[in-house]
Amino acid sequence: MAQVRYGIEHEIAFRRGDGAFADFTNTTFEELQSIVDALPEDPADYPDLRIGDQGIKRKRWYVEGFERFDEAGELLRCDPKGIEIRTRIHDSVDAAVAALAADVASLEREAATRGLTPWVTGFNPVRSTYPIVPPLNGWEARHRTGSPEERTAHLHMVTHGPDLNLSVAGLGGAELVDAGAKLTHYSPWIVPFSFSSPLRDGAPWGGLSARTAVRTGARPAAMVFLEPGSPHALASDPSLTQPARLPAEIGRIEFKACDACPDPALYGELLSLLTGLVLDDTLPGRRTTPDAAAHRHVAVAGLTDDDTHAATGTLLTAAEKSLADRPADLTRLASLRTRWDRRECPATTMLTRT
Repeated sequence: MAQVRYGIEHEIAFRRGDGAFADFTNTTFEELQSIVDALPEDPADYPDLRIGDQGIKRKRWYVEGFERFDEAGELLRCDPKGIEIRTRIHDSVDAAVAALAADVASLEREAATRGLTPWVTGFNPVRSTYPIVPPLNGWEARHRTGSPEERTAHLHMVTHGPDLNLSVAGLGGAELVDAGAKLTHYSPWIVPFSFSSPLRDGAPWGGLSARTAVRTGARPAAMVFLEPGSPHALASDPSLTQPARLPAEIGRIEFKACDACPDPALYGELLSLLTGLVLDDTLPGRRTTPDAAAHRHVAVAGLTDDDTHAATGTLLTAAEKSLADRPADLTRLASLRTRWDRRECPATTMLTRT
C-alpha cells in the first residue's frame, strides 16, 4: 500500500454583522489580522508550513490578500480578501480533515467576537473584479511578472478555494509531473463536486461555479513541487511545476481548482478521489495546462449535465479500483458517489436559500 501524506489549505470569507460581504472594499487587513493575533502560534507547525517573505504567514491562520509595495520593495499595505487556514502535513486524510475542522471552529469563535461570521463561497458574491489601484509601480511590475501565477494574482482576490495537497512516497520527478498532468486533464470532471459560487455581482449568474468560469485556465488546476533544479521542471502558462520553497514541499502535488467547501468532510472525500486518480494506471488523459473551455462548460450545469455526470462517474470508478486495498478511502468515495448519484454540490443548496 502506497504511503500518502496530506494537507489542506482552506480560504474563508466573512459576512459582517449587517449582512454585507466582507472584502477589500469594507474590511481592513488590520481588522482580520486582529483575529489571527488572538489565535495560538505553535512552533511545531514548522517546518511543515511556509512563513513567506513578509512574515504574515506565521500561524496556521493568516490574512490572505494582495500586497502592495513601494518603489524600493518595502511593503505598504495588504488588501484583504479573507483568512486562510493551513494544516500541517498529516499521515491520513482523517487527521488532516480533523485538524482543519478544529482550526475552523477556533477561527469562528474569534471572528464572532468582532462581529464577523465565516461565509464559505467560491467567489465574491457582490463584485467580480479587484481593481489594482493605484497601478503597479516599477518595482511591483517587475516582481509581478516573475511567473504566470504572479501575473494573474489579482484574480484570486475575488475567488476562494482550497489547495488539496498530497505526497505519495516513492514517486520520482517524472512520475510526479505525470500525476499533475493527469489531474490537470481530468480536473473539469473532478471540480463539480465542490461548486459553491452560484452568485456573482449580487445575483445568481446562471451557473454553479463563477470561480471555475473565471479562474481555471488563467490559473493552474494542479501544481507539482519539485526539488530545485529538477530536470523534470516544465515551462508553461499557467505553471504545472514549481521549485519547492522548503524541504517539506518537495514531491507535493497540489490540486487547486476546487471551490471552497463549507464542509471539511467533502475535502476528505475529494482527497481520496485525488489519491485514487494519482495511483490509477489506466486513465490515459494528460494536459500540461487546464482546458479553460471545458471548465467554463462544467461551471454552468455541473453534475446535472449528463456528459459531465458520466465523465465524473468514470473517474470515481477508476479511483475505487485503484484504492481497493484502502478501506477508509473507499468509505469516503462511497459518500462521494452518493453525492454523484444525487448530482449535488454546495451551490445547489445555496441557490435554494437566495
